[in-house]
Amino acid sequence: MDLQPLILVVDDDPDLRRLITQFLYRHGYRVSEAGNVDEMWQAVNQQRPALIILDVMMPGGDGLTAACRLSREIGPPVIILSALGSETDRIIGLEVGADDYVAKPCSPRELLARVRAHLRRGRNGEPTANPGSLVFEFAYWRLNVPRRELRDPDGILIEVSEAEFTLLCSFIEHPQQILSRNQLMDFAHRRGREVYDRAVDSQISRLRRKLNDRTQVELIRTVRKGGYMLMPKVTRL
Repeated sequence: MDLQPLILVVDDDPDLRRLITQFLYRHGYRVSEAGNVDEMWQAVNQQRPALIILDVMMPGGDGLTAACRLSREIGPPVIILSALGSETDRIIGLEVGADDYVAKPCSPRELLARVRAHLRRGRNGEPTANPGSLVFEFAYWRLNVPRRELRDPDGILIEVSEAEFTLLCSFIEHPQQILSRNQLMDFAHRRGREVYDRAVDSQISRLRRKLNDRTQVELIRTVRKGGYMLMPKVTRL
């Protein structure tokens, strides 16, 4: 029997964690709990949750910083659940990389509806076979995001720079879509890297050469007056 998606609830309030956990469990989900950001990272690495419900204000760690890092590393979708409910708080939460922002107190049914919506879409807006995985395959290449490993179709490890890895993650998140230089710079900035206009061209050229040298197939195409596009489909394993 297929396992239901695993949802990780991260909040320092044990009563609220229990309430959310029991409600989601009654609706068919597997649920795990974490009381702080450190416990969250342990659960992410060990359990591979499909979605994270994340508080902002917790002792020993900042939920916004955690959401930003999860976004950079193409982690699972994140719903911020916070007592900070002003328009400014919501905007900041979404801009740092959260997929949704819900103010406390919130109706359990509303939270459930948002969970279902994000699990259907995954982080990049497309349905995924295993939304908790951080391993991707395209044209028989495999990218393991947590390990920062890129392997060619023969399983050989290909060395890529930090900038090349960042750009490849951007393409993986938006396969078969034309991405302009400005979009690629923006995606890189969200992951904590500064990539400049003309540097994008040279970095993509080096990345494309590494891909093409192994398979002799055009994987990243230059679109005249448009930008760049990753040609093959991407599958989350």
